Amino acid sequence: MAEKPQPVVVQYCKVCGLPAEYCEFGPEFDKCKPWLIQNAPDLYPDLLKAENATEADKAADQLQSTSISSAAAGGSSEPKKEEVKRLPGGKIKKKERQEVIIEKVVRNKRKCITTVKGLDFFGVKLSDASKKLGKKFATGASVVKGPTDKEQIDVQGDISFDIVEFITDTWPDVPETAIFFIEDGKKVPAA
Repeated sequence: MAEKPQPVVVQYCKVCGLPAEYCEFGPEFDKCKPWLIQNAPDLYPDLLKAENATEADKAADQLQSTSISSAAAGGSSEPKKEEVKRLPGGKIKKKERQEVIIEKVVRNKRKCITTVKGLDFFGVKLSDASKKLGKKFATGASVVKGPTDKEQIDVQGDISFDIVEFITDTWPDVPETAIFFIEDGKKVPAA
């Protein structure tokens, strides 16, 4: 009688969270290399050879950079790194840009809805903004959650070109260069 097969033990990378065999296909393979050399040298023998060959070069470069940075007394020459939030699985969460996006959505072939996204990044209360838009353009305006669970303002009717002047006049903190239209799936600046 045949033996029962034993379950396979999968070793996961501590850097990107993928199985060690798939690290080379992940977004952070360069960051995974030291962990792979230390914990899974049999999977990537080429990394171990390259590590031994360049180890002396790295040490020499590190000594040179230390002497150069210590010679520049007083000023710190270290570049500031951007804070990037990493999600499980190696995905990168992008920081939200401060911009207002205006999009016209057509429904029932004749009716339009103008959506305004991103006003809250400029410190504008969306409920107050929807009331002002509704009064100015004599239409219905409401704050709704969009497809990405972010709140946006839906205004009935096609007011996409009149709304730019109204936003810049009503809220001076919103520059006209930060307002964009979405036309045919492309982002077009309003200015």
